[in-house]
Amino acid sequence: MKTIITPPTDEAIKRAGEILKGGGLVAIPTETVYGLAANALDETAVKSIYSAKGRPSDNPLIVHISDFSQWGALVEAIPENALYLAKEYWPGPLTIILRKSALIPTATSGGLETVAVRFPSNETARRVIDAAGVPLAAPSANISGKPSPTKARHVFDDLNGKIEMIIDGGDCEVGVESTVITLAGEKPTLLRPGGVTVKMLEKVLGKIEISPAVLNKLETGEEAASPGMKYRHYSPKAEIVLVQGSFERFRSVLEENDGAVALCFDEDAEMLDGVKSVTIGAEGDFDGQAHRLFDTLRRLDDIGAKKVFARLPKTDGVSLAVYNRLIRSAGFRII
Repeated sequence: MKTIITPPTDEAIKRAGEILKGGGLVAIPTETVYGLAANALDETAVKSIYSAKGRPSDNPLIVHISDFSQWGALVEAIPENALYLAKEYWPGPLTIILRKSALIPTATSGGLETVAVRFPSNETARRVIDAAGVPLAAPSANISGKPSPTKARHVFDDLNGKIEMIIDGGDCEVGVESTVITLAGEKPTLLRPGGVTVKMLEKVLGKIEISPAVLNKLETGEEAASPGMKYRHYSPKAEIVLVQGSFERFRSVLEENDGAVALCFDEDAEMLDGVKSVTIGAEGDFDGQAHRLFDTLRRLDDIGAKKVFARLPKTDGVSLAVYNRLIRSAGFRII
């Protein structure tokens, strides 16, 4: 199969819609990361996503819509708190989990009785959904386990020859996947942090629960209720170890490991003489760190890094999302 990369022209959007209607796959830009889209209501098409990515079939997918009116048919009911949350943050980088309707195939929900839905703010993504005429299941457009793609080039590197089309919408604005919250249980619970922060969610919902899996491994046998909860994700070929503590502690670990690469903040690199460094942004710029994170993880492979020590970020605001992705990229190896 020849994979075509194209800008989001009217002709390309129309062709993407035709491919998706026919059960094919198209990589599309969103404000978070690039998504690998298929008809969310077509079990066979959805299964082809898992095949192209090498993704475990028990890892649920997010269904993307282009209008509020499409949501109701996908779920059993929309409770009042879900409606308030959607009115505040949709379209945008927020996914809401509710109990699914009979329209949602088992493959889309990862075998669960719930469905994750989001309304992206990216105009190109919404145009493709409209052209397809159906909601689209669209996990990150990468090989499962690798860093998520925030550029069309990242998608091509992973999926060339496996999908028909990549629509190049430029760099993704947010840079990490959407915030995922479930409203299907007794209490609103954050399952994956992202651009919509805990503080923003609590502005609408009041106090929310944070799943232990946001900062820790899933328990043995525990189901993944959301994408991004599996043990190891977002990983380059290099072995990453996180370092908790002061900059001085971080520097001493690097000095003890000759040839290791530092994954650090901009300010750190200036004080690491003789150490090869790759930076994710200024220490206090949480949005910037999120925007650059996955591209930075991919650059570690580009420079041939074998062993990487990374400074553990904070867990405030959007930085919680950066922390969540890094601990999974490292397989929870922390000094």
